[in-house]
Amino acid sequence: MRKKSKIIAAIVSLVALIGIIGLVWPLDGYIESPGEADDLARFVTIGGKKDTSKGRYNITSVYLSKANGFGYLRTKISPFLDYSQSEDVTGGQSSDVFAQVQSFYMQSAIANAEQVAFKKANKPITTQYRGIYVLSVSKQSHFKKSIRVGDTITAVDGHHYENSDGFIKYLANKGKDVSVTIDYLRNGKKGKATGTTIKLAGSKSPEYPKGRSGIGIVLTDNVAVTTKPKVAVDPGEIGGPSGGLMFTLQIYDQLTGNKLSKARNISGTGTMNANGYVGEIGGIDKKVIAAKAAGSTVFFAPYLPPNKNILKYEEKHQTNYQLARDTAKKHAPNIKVVPVVTFQDAINYLETGRIIKTTDKVQ
Repeated sequence: MRKKSKIIAAIVSLVALIGIIGLVWPLDGYIESPGEADDLARFVTIGGKKDTSKGRYNITSVYLSKANGFGYLRTKISPFLDYSQSEDVTGGQSSDVFAQVQSFYMQSAIANAEQVAFKKANKPITTQYRGIYVLSVSKQSHFKKSIRVGDTITAVDGHHYENSDGFIKYLANKGKDVSVTIDYLRNGKKGKATGTTIKLAGSKSPEYPKGRSGIGIVLTDNVAVTTKPKVAVDPGEIGGPSGGLMFTLQIYDQLTGNKLSKARNISGTGTMNANGYVGEIGGIDKKVIAAKAAGSTVFFAPYLPPNKNILKYEEKHQTNYQLARDTAKKHAPNIKVVPVVTFQDAINYLETGRIIKTTDKVQ
């Protein structure tokens, strides 16, 4: 009996050891969790001065950590923890390239924020266009073997553009399988690639209600912006494009005398293009939770009218606004989720409380 007990004890110990190893064993993925809602007054200086008003604009973030077995199990319990394969997060890029891409995104977001805010405030601003950077190339792209992350697009079918919007608009209505030729620079050397267009999934928007065609490349502008007064932005370790809307609000309100925040604690998210349109982002439910922890009472969320094609590809099959609204309703009832399509929509809400019309009806 004593020998049998030793065998059982050994088996139990072995199973326990395997279990412990399984919990700490690294997985090829990331855990996404609520990050912070950081006060943008810490990052933005205009004319050498910080924002000292009582109001507060927050940039919200999602925290990424390398996954292990224990972290993966936690995602099955917590509604605000998600596991994603590394390739889905980084696009198959190395950690160095991924970090570089996130930095490109952030710098582009800041440049767009300055352009929109200064134009709205009727303040002097000049821009110097440097080029269009390639941030990623999709698996569906017919250029996936010829165009690389970090290339600079200089022309499409011989046409040169002063920003990526011109490039996008040229391709948007071309339809599927139309041959195009791209000129690019790579490490200072010229190159040329030919391929065909694809229909871009989930690309319907107020600007493109029928969706867009393209070549499956994500781009960002490299624009040098000069303003008067001078704007200095130090985002620290925060990367990505999703802070565009909140940077624009911070810069505009600070530039025009801090009249909009009215001592409110305001969070939100959304990309910002140079024309003032707000774009969707990822992890918005986690950003609502971050805003709650920071004491926010207002949360701006990008709005798109839902349709079957969009919802098919959306996170949790809800638009940004739907997911943010439902998350707040259940877990952060003190937060008012405000839908926005443009920067002006956010201004209208802060000035008058007016909110754009929305629908949950699937088109």
